[in-house]
Amino acid sequence: MKKIITNKPALAGAAALTLATIGYSVRSEATEILEVSKLPGHTHIHGLAVDRQDPSRLLIATHHGLFRAGPDGKAERISEVQDFMGFNPHPRDPKTLYASGHPAQGGNLGFIASTDQGRTWTQVSPGVNGPVDFHQMTVSPADPNTIYGSYKGLQVSRDAGKTWKVVGPTPDKLIDLAASAKNADTLHAATEDGLLVSTDAGKTWKSQFKGAPVSLVEVTPEGTLYAFVIGRGLVRSAEEPLDLTELGNDFGGGYLLHLAVDPANPDRLFAATGKGRVLTSTDRGRTWSSFGPSNS
Repeated sequence: MKKIITNKPALAGAAALTLATIGYSVRSEATEILEVSKLPGHTHIHGLAVDRQDPSRLLIATHHGLFRAGPDGKAERISEVQDFMGFNPHPRDPKTLYASGHPAQGGNLGFIASTDQGRTWTQVSPGVNGPVDFHQMTVSPADPNTIYGSYKGLQVSRDAGKTWKVVGPTPDKLIDLAASAKNADTLHAATEDGLLVSTDAGKTWKSQFKGAPVSLVEVTPEGTLYAFVIGRGLVRSAEEPLDLTELGNDFGGGYLLHLAVDPANPDRLFAATGKGRVLTSTDRGRTWSSFGPSNS
């Protein structure tokens, strides 16, 4: 397995380029701290997760590393591995995170994992036809050993990412994936044409909602489905039967791309908008405010 170094002094010139091209990343000893409100001007947000060892903090996966943000609105970069796509926390182990992506220079990272809350990372597998760069990825809450990723088709692993196989084509115009909390073979897909569901691990799909783009889909461990429907806003439902409740569309004319629900408090949500703003809700998505006082 390939170790991704994140605790060494930064290298300069050709040495740094060489590390990047073979899939490594280096981390400067100087700690970088940014205001969450300044992240949109610095990088793109690719995923969110509540830090379950300290639920007051939010993990923000970006194009330029992984940040941990506190309620004061300040975000510390804890890992420079680039760029975090398909970012997911392990549903049960608070120290384990999964990701994929590509460094600023060089090839794809494959499927990578961290067991120290994102400070260091190891390539678990290159995936099929890899190294893969999963732009959409999801870990099953029903069986955390089951992981899905989209790269040259829909891939699935049944052994926590060690081995993968292609199960079928990726749904057309795919934007996001979310595995079911009820069954490891059930998978939801947000697409430009609507919301899809598969009950055979991605081999076949049927429409759950169509007529408008769906920019995100998220399923909580207890089985609540959230989606953002362009023109309708954020919606919520039990996984089955699907009965969408509209929660509002007041996001400054924007839309949501990423959503994280606090596993210990389902009323507490976090979201990233298409413009990179980070928002929080304490009433299950009905009202929202900027994350951190410095974002106000």
